[in-house]
Amino acid sequence: MARPISSTAAISGAALFAAADLATKALIAARLPYDQQVELLPTLNIVHVVNHGAAFGFMATAGGWQRYLFIAIALFATGLIIQMIRKPTTSAIERPGLAMILGGAVGNLIDRAARMGVVDWIDVHAGVHHWPAFNIADIGISVGAAVIVFYVLFGPRAAEAVPERTP
Repeated sequence: MARPISSTAAISGAALFAAADLATKALIAARLPYDQQVELLPTLNIVHVVNHGAAFGFMATAGGWQRYLFIAIALFATGLIIQMIRKPTTSAIERPGLAMILGGAVGNLIDRAARMGVVDWIDVHAGVHHWPAFNIADIGISVGAAVIVFYVLFGPRAAEAVPERTP
């Protein structure tokens, strides 16, 4: 069984994750002109784009009001995730997953509030087919969500929920 981390350690880890995300975004914004790219590998570019919408550019062209909606949602989610992290019943696997989600949400929240959008800089592609650009915060949110989903589906509680067969 995994050794549990404290809620303080999880929230501190989330803060470090958010700081790493913001530092990489600041580096990209300072060193790479907007809408430029640098090829690292045949399937990986570093780019400088700003996403004014949500995931995958959802609502990016809504006129600007969506920024405030996404900030409000991120603030609400931050409070909710902190409460979940602090619950004594949160498992040793759920807590780090929630911390990754929290760090990503805070990183994107701060970036959105400061820049009117979120700097995305990782461009993965196969030939001309590009995945939407993303950043460290997006990785944290995605990996953290995957950890939570796998835990819910395959963790101890899922095993307890399966009824036993009787012959």
